[in-house]
Amino acid sequence: MIFKGGYIMHIKRRLLITAMALGVFSATTGMAASAATIAIITPSHDNPFFKAEADGAEAKAKELGYDTMVLVHDDDANKQSELFDTVIAAGVAAIILDNAGADASVAAVQKAKDAGIPSFLIDREITATGVAVSQIVSNNYQGAQLGAEEFVKLMGEEGEYAELVGKESDTNAGIRSQGYHDVVDQYPDLKMVARQTANWSQTEAYTVMESMLQANPNIKGVISGNDTMAMGARAALEAAGKNDVIVVGFDGSNDVRDSILAGGIKATVLQPAYQQAQLAVEQADTYIKTGSTGLDEKQLMDCVLINGDNAAKLETFALSE
Repeated sequence: MIFKGGYIMHIKRRLLITAMALGVFSATTGMAASAATIAIITPSHDNPFFKAEADGAEAKAKELGYDTMVLVHDDDANKQSELFDTVIAAGVAAIILDNAGADASVAAVQKAKDAGIPSFLIDREITATGVAVSQIVSNNYQGAQLGAEEFVKLMGEEGEYAELVGKESDTNAGIRSQGYHDVVDQYPDLKMVARQTANWSQTEAYTVMESMLQANPNIKGVISGNDTMAMGARAALEAAGKNDVIVVGFDGSNDVRDSILAGGIKATVLQPAYQQAQLAVEQADTYIKTGSTGLDEKQLMDCVLINGDNAAKLETFALSE
């Protein structure tokens, strides 16, 4: 029995060391997670959209009396799987997840379900139903159409343009691109001369935009799958002296808000990251307490066009009244 007890203490110590190494301590107690802890797992906080998600979820969880474990998977499905192992071992009450791939994340979410831990997805769907309790995502198609309509108007329905596409493994990238084209392709005088992924990255978008300009110096507009790439494109355009090129993004970041107000980027589409994450935590709380959310698994939140008319009301992926 001594050996058995010692082995159990060894396992507990290993779990505690893992938690310490990953920084997965409760922000309020400083101790390893308890049954009243909600894990929040997102891509890197270097992207302000994902940081807003984490901040929103953490704030709501604390408001409702939970401890939190805030982790990042860096869009690495293997790392995400390891983080799921950690939070499952820690015995969290629920997981809020912006996943690392629609296909690659199914197994991790199923693993949590099998362990009796419900997952609540935000921003990105997975390619399975009945595995997560909720999948709360922005209506990316509706939002893309809003952005495309504004882009067409700003372009005067004519001219050469380029498209920056998001990470190809992310279903949102394809949905937004389709929404853009279902509008823009109706105008024959708008000619797409370049289309390339920049993987949601500002640095990569800068490099891609430089190459696009070298090959197509008459580009009049750029429509981007997210704000981070739009910022990279705008920086490359400014460096090339192309300040009059129209740029439209997608997300509703503070950086793009400031650019719009300064006369740089012309428009973006707000998807309410902060509100969406808080809603997921509210549903997790309801599920923990009652065993049901009372809602459909898949839920869409409409997006809002942001331009010079309302940009001043935008703050941290939320629009004030």
